[in-house]
Amino acid sequence: MLRCTKTAARHAVNGSAMPDWQHPPMVQARWAMILLLLASLGAASGGAAAQTERYAAFVADMETGEVLHARRADAARFPASLTKMMTLYMLFEAEREGRVSFDAMMAVSAEAASRPASRLGLAEGAEIRVEDAVRALIIASANDVAVVVAEHLAGSEAAFAEAMTVRARRLGLTGTTFRNASGLPDPLQRTTARDMARLAYALQRDFPGRYGYFSETRFNWNGRAINSHNTLVGTMRGVDGLKTGYIRASGFNVALTAERHERRLVAVVMGGATPAVRDAHARDLLEAAFATLDARDQGLLLARLDVPRISPIREQELLTAELAHLPGRIEQGSARGAPPVRVELADADGLAGPAPETSILDLPRGWSIQVGAYGSEAAARARLETVSAMGLEDLVAQARHAAEPLERGQTRLWRARFSGLDVDAARAACARLQARGEACFTVAPDA
Repeated sequence: MLRCTKTAARHAVNGSAMPDWQHPPMVQARWAMILLLLASLGAASGGAAAQTERYAAFVADMETGEVLHARRADAARFPASLTKMMTLYMLFEAEREGRVSFDAMMAVSAEAASRPASRLGLAEGAEIRVEDAVRALIIASANDVAVVVAEHLAGSEAAFAEAMTVRARRLGLTGTTFRNASGLPDPLQRTTARDMARLAYALQRDFPGRYGYFSETRFNWNGRAINSHNTLVGTMRGVDGLKTGYIRASGFNVALTAERHERRLVAVVMGGATPAVRDAHARDLLEAAFATLDARDQGLLLARLDVPRISPIREQELLTAELAHLPGRIEQGSARGAPPVRVELADADGLAGPAPETSILDLPRGWSIQVGAYGSEAAARARLETVSAMGLEDLVAQARHAAEPLERGQTRLWRARFSGLDVDAARAACARLQARGEACFTVAPDA
């Protein structure tokens, strides 16, 4: 059984007093955006552009309510089988209010039996126990079972969908409309990544005693073992739920909760090109989020748990010391003090596939600017993304972002560089960064 967090104890069951990210976006604007990706995805193709229309992501701290990452978090998306989280919320609420028992049997109608896969294959006239239905919805994502639950609680799936939408509004899901209980295609059934995170939060907060079902990875039905579609549960440290979903219009979706060191996060990724791409992106988001928060707590810059950490001041010393060892011509920008501790991780717009390998041999020729030297490639890439957002778009938009390795005795450093600039753009970029108190120096071609 999942431990009820302090947040769950603090918030009322009726959905009041939620963290700010539970409310409309303008309220949560005061929370800092600090995050992340360990590597950006490659250049978008036509297929990737189509995928972008389905992509959205959101990560938040369930204990503090801090939004850690949001990308198209309020854009309308198809929930697919993430819908079943709301079906389960309604079922858990009915059980808590005494309107249904987990040992009760529910009848299977012809309408329910007609639903396409994913399904248990229930026959008209059969029955299913409520607790078995819970596991079927979470683990098998059974569409036929979703209709059984809807009809049992509301008489018809249409009436149940209306009740789902009303309840969703009370939970703060302002961008969500339900038209069915399963997530099967309907052009009017829409949601947002933020709303699905709100729903995940509400499930854990309101039903801590039932939340353990989301961590189960298989169940037996009529003599056969059914495995969960959510492969991150049980394989990624700390992940204890929640739900996956897919229809053609949505791409591959997932909502996850995870806990490490008494810190709970919720993450939603929508629009993955494949289950593997979706899962890899969700894993990166969560790993980087945990690492970033851990680093911030310790007053450190590097956003990884598995690499030696260097303080921001020490990193600045390494950057400055490197100048004496570089061949060719360089021009110092600002080297006074350490760069501000601000770890921002980029998101992946397209989720169209894995990032391509980048060889430093393929880097465009021309002038470069260097904005940092770090103990890990991940930290160098994070620095590049941070600098990219500092108003340099007109100067570095066409530059190659490169994390270049540099061997220094027994130590490997990663240099964060923008390459392929002309000399005027390089000097202007460093001047602009210098005005902001950021470290930067220009590097001549072949240096």
